[in-house]
Amino acid sequence: MKFITEEELRDIYKKEPFTNYELIPETRLTPGARQFLTDRGIDLYGVGISTDKTVVARDQEASRQIKEVPKSTDRNRWKMKKLINRLKSIDSLFLLISEETIERDVFLAQDILKLGKQFSTIGQEIQSKGKAEQIFHKECSGICFDNCNNDIEDCFDITELHMRLEKGREILKLHHLRCAIREVEPIVREVYEGNDKEHLRCEEIICQVNQVINCLSQMICSIVGGKECQRNR
Repeated sequence: MKFITEEELRDIYKKEPFTNYELIPETRLTPGARQFLTDRGIDLYGVGISTDKTVVARDQEASRQIKEVPKSTDRNRWKMKKLINRLKSIDSLFLLISEETIERDVFLAQDILKLGKQFSTIGQEIQSKGKAEQIFHKECSGICFDNCNNDIEDCFDITELHMRLEKGREILKLHHLRCAIREVEPIVREVYEGNDKEHLRCEEIICQVNQVINCLSQMICSIVGGKECQRNR
């Protein structure tokens, strides 16, 4: 059985346009070739054409349905991939900042590394590979158990003045990390947008992200002001 392709028909048509095409025995047309003839109103003749016309109609309908099928599945897959890749990028940022901090402040580096491990469990939970860890917060005047899951504004603005502090480099790095994590919430909401069944899961993930952000805010406060909370000063 020989199959006549669209490319072959195009070559013939370019050399000499035709208004009908006869299909010889032991040959069949590919779907693309059938569509080529149909688009140009070329009549098809040959053995078993009555059956082939049904096939043509079926192929055309299938092609139309493929074009009309919503791409929601692909869009959702790419949204989830975007989220997972962003979380992995932040995981690497935790490691990098911890490594760069360890020579100047080993205890701070350990705290950053620990928080990074807790943050990584969020991505694992999203991919159903485990349960996200609950972030432990030491209460202060601005962040407590009741609001640690909320989207709390930065305790204070980070400016060029903080560059001049003894640990200004650490402050800027943690602030950069905090800003990167704040970008996660919109992506999470984009992934679960319009999915009422996953609304609760979406809010739980955002709460976990907020916990990490607020914990970083406490770290920054402790670096700037020691044991004294810097919020709303």
